[in-house]
Amino acid sequence: MISETHKRQMEFHAWFNPFRALVDNRKNPNPPGHITHKNPGWIINYGTKAYINPGEPAAREYVINVIMDVVKRYDIDAVHLDDYFYPYRIPKTEFADSKTFARYGGNFKNKDDWRRNNIDLFISVLNTNIKQVKSYVKLGVSPFGVWRNASVDPEGSPTRGGQTTYDDLYADVVMWMKKGWVDYMMPQLYWEHGHKLVGFEVLLPWWEKHAYQRHMYFGLGAYRMVNAVKEPWIGPGELLRQIGDIRRTAQVPGYSLYSISSFDKVPPAILDSLAERYCKTPALIPPMKWLDSIPPAAPELKAIPSAQGTLLQWQLDNPLKEPVRYVVYRFVNDEPVNLSRPDRILGIVSEPEFLDKQANEFRKSVYIVTALDRLWNESGGSNHVTMEPAKF
Repeated sequence: MISETHKRQMEFHAWFNPFRALVDNRKNPNPPGHITHKNPGWIINYGTKAYINPGEPAAREYVINVIMDVVKRYDIDAVHLDDYFYPYRIPKTEFADSKTFARYGGNFKNKDDWRRNNIDLFISVLNTNIKQVKSYVKLGVSPFGVWRNASVDPEGSPTRGGQTTYDDLYADVVMWMKKGWVDYMMPQLYWEHGHKLVGFEVLLPWWEKHAYQRHMYFGLGAYRMVNAVKEPWIGPGELLRQIGDIRRTAQVPGYSLYSISSFDKVPPAILDSLAERYCKTPALIPPMKWLDSIPPAAPELKAIPSAQGTLLQWQLDNPLKEPVRYVVYRFVNDEPVNLSRPDRILGIVSEPEFLDKQANEFRKSVYIVTALDRLWNESGGSNHVTMEPAKF
């Protein structure tokens, strides 16, 4: 999966649900060597599922070690954590960690603050460990879409969410952003415009306001369209409206669609609408300047005409042999050169050459190549190469 992702000039974000230990013992039982069998004292059964107890310091260390094993052994670009830290509340059912609180609660006056501190420690240590091993590996989180309601905290959103990330999952994601413990947040905004409790138009600007110089992407509920029988999810309109809002208002206008499997279950017209409006041109992933802000050198470009098209080849001064990608731009028939135009990108490639098969269709073409480092810092443009149609 990692290899195929990188072939397509995409990033691979390894997704973890860090403290889930068992979802369904009948459908997907854990093997004998699993942590639920080896360390049952770390496990808390809650509802129909089982969880690794975040209050156990050794259990937190175990989860971090599992994630770090992936970071060390695989060429991933990011670690991505889902919204489950402590589990969503089940009415009239207490998560059974009172003994753990008695053992490790220390000076905390209440269990809620202690639980949040457990998750704070987990995130802080995990991020530090990741950056020490591979400084370019990002850490991202996709929290539940309501951090806190303004009715209990003036910093919260003007919503009426039944459960919240801070109060029920014990994840103070806003603090993590402020302290720089995560590189991006992807809140799950799975509700429509005009929802009476948690409207999309309310939550989008609230999360954008709380980015704190980190990247804020937005999770959209494509699954809501599956088997929909009424507005707003019966067609592509609501999803396209949400993407449009993000494109117009977000500083880093990124979004994800949950889940990609939903698109096998919705009418093809929805895919057509997305492709027509949002997939016409390539996109470069925005760099994270706090991780790396130094771009590669600019390539040296040459072009070889042929009846098959123009073969572009280039060289790059890369003494440290860092992994790089290249962006190939073409401007035709005396149009202005503007590297801010993604519609002039012919391709994003890993090898130092590119064949423009359409070159002979234009009166004149100007080519420029830039280099991208691992964190998508883009170099200045190469020398300009001007070509006219080959005559053979």
